Amino acid sequence: MALSVARRYEAELLLLHVVDTRTLAAVERLGVAVATGQVKANRRRVRLSFRGLMESERGVNSRRVILEGAPFMEIMRMARTEKVDLIVIGAYGGRTDEMEKIFFGSTAEKVVRAAPCPVLCVPLNVDRAKGGYHGDTK
Repeated sequence: MALSVARRYEAELLLLHVVDTRTLAAVERLGVAVATGQVKANRRRVRLSFRGLMESERGVNSRRVILEGAPFMEIMRMARTEKVDLIVIGAYGGRTDEMEKIFFGSTAEKVVRAAPCPVLCVPLNVDRAKGGYHGDTK
């Protein structure tokens, strides 16, 4: 969706992925060591995913950034420092603890509420090939 918007408006695309280190910290507090290899493998997977995405979508001026931290905080920091015009975010990003969602909301919800610019929140059921949303119509 973001690629489509960037192409249409000839805009720069900033692809941001935030590795949620809160989860790693919680695991380490339980006394379980997180293997450095796992963290590196995750970073490599994200880089390869970005590379594959951009190779398939030539003609868009883009940058990719991988950060570590709390996703909401890093997204807000990047949006402000880079003076972002539009944030495109998935409506469901990952495995957040249900209690955290109940009390604090999802990352997408927090971004929608606090962003310094418009936010396009894309639902999980978007069929890119057909160019539209194909989920429940309720």
